Amino acid sequence: MTRASAVIPTTIAERIKLVIFDVDGVLTDAGVYVGATASGETVELKKFDIQDGIGMKMLMWSGLEVAIVSGRISQATELRARELGVECFQEADAHKMPAVESLLARYHLAWDEVAMVGDDIPDLAVLRRVGLPAVVANATAPVREIALWESTKRGGNGAVREFCDALLLAQGRLGAAVERYVRERSGS
Repeated sequence: MTRASAVIPTTIAERIKLVIFDVDGVLTDAGVYVGATASGETVELKKFDIQDGIGMKMLMWSGLEVAIVSGRISQATELRARELGVECFQEADAHKMPAVESLLARYHLAWDEVAMVGDDIPDLAVLRRVGLPAVVANATAPVREIALWESTKRGGNGAVREFCDALLLAQGRLGAAVERYVRERSGS
């Protein structure tokens, strides 16, 4: 297969109504910091990129549905999703397909109306079906081979924002999304 493009074809972008993001390795740098409090309570921390969150919000402001689908359960992921106002599915043992199929049914969408950003084989089953399979720069070979779009940035370091900007640009909505953000925060 040819190398994925940094530009999303308009014909594909215009069909997209739902964008799904993996977490570990996409919204984060794939690191998981695990420890315990003095009382023995387990603590898990992850680093999320703030600019990625703004990109996800711009997708929502532009009328797209956005969801997080993770292959592991993490309170840190739930907290970030809640902060962003994004629906979050956390499926133990990376069983992502039922969550995605429920989203398709709820929004009455076909697979070609969905984009997913992934990085590793737990994402492969979904990436093979969506209309816009996208990957981050640190993605593994099996997912890179089927990607139509690939970021120049690594997961957790602005790759999601790069995808959001590319999709909105291809849909002709990027400028309006940026101006909406500025207008809502300028008080005018």
